[in-house]
Amino acid sequence: MNAPEPLVADDQALLEKLAARIVALRMETPAILALETVRPMAFLSSQAMIFFEPFAQMLFRAPDYRRFTALVSRPEALEFLTASIEARADARDRPVTPTESRR
Repeated sequence: MNAPEPLVADDQALLEKLAARIVALRMETPAILALETVRPMAFLSSQAMIFFEPFAQMLFRAPDYRRFTALVSRPEALEFLTASIEARADARDRPVTPTESRR
């Protein structure tokens, strides 16, 4: 079996941007649940996203949305996005120590 192709910097940047937006909206729990739910059917999910693209273009930039639909079918991209969401949520919820607040 071939090793999966690593994510390129542009893909990682797009996933990081999406993770930041999800955490800013405090939607990390439903997002992670959705990601884990679609993982077994990732290819089908990406095809459904292509079908709904005309509606999604009202909310998202078309090139980013198309790239995300391609990434959804890649397990390593879903893992990267999930880890990024979790890391950002943990950083947001971590209490600030007195030493950090002086900086």
